[in-house]
Amino acid sequence: MSKVLLRKTILARRLALSASELSAYGKAIQGTFIALPEYQAAASIALYTSVRNEVSTEDIIDHALLTGKDIFLPALDGDRMEFRQLVSRERLMVGRFGIMEPEKGSDVADVATIGMIVVPGVGFDLSGQRIGYGKGYYDRALHVCEGSGRLTALCFECQIVDSLAGEKHDVVMDRIITERRIITPALLK
Repeated sequence: MSKVLLRKTILARRLALSASELSAYGKAIQGTFIALPEYQAAASIALYTSVRNEVSTEDIIDHALLTGKDIFLPALDGDRMEFRQLVSRERLMVGRFGIMEPEKGSDVADVATIGMIVVPGVGFDLSGQRIGYGKGYYDRALHVCEGSGRLTALCFECQIVDSLAGEKHDVVMDRIITERRIITPALLK
């Protein structure tokens, strides 16, 4: 199956989730993430603001703000993705593709220094391969973090597929959290 068709198929599954499933599964996934020792120990975290039925990160953002973690969100600067600091929700603006991002002028993080990085995606497999929306922003921005143990994907079980044909430039996830399980690709090898 081509990447384009696979992307459409997985997105259709995710979009078919009911509001109650999105809420219940999203809360479970976020709760599992917040309980991770790696998250608890991290002084800084990169998250995303969800769109199109992605797993919400609202509970994680609330928890991180409450516990004093530095929070960074992706923002596009031309064709480059950077991670800008979230100071308050009031300072978010609508960016390209309709995604909320910190306003220009916010502090920008060196991704190599962020404690944990939460990555969205369309689909994932058990080896940690990810298929995104096809623009390559995350792959380009996070290549320096691959294999660091800091890359975590949040997704619904319906987004897990048997196998994805990874390419050389694709960044592999260190862990994937769904409403049913934590997948740690390195432990499955």
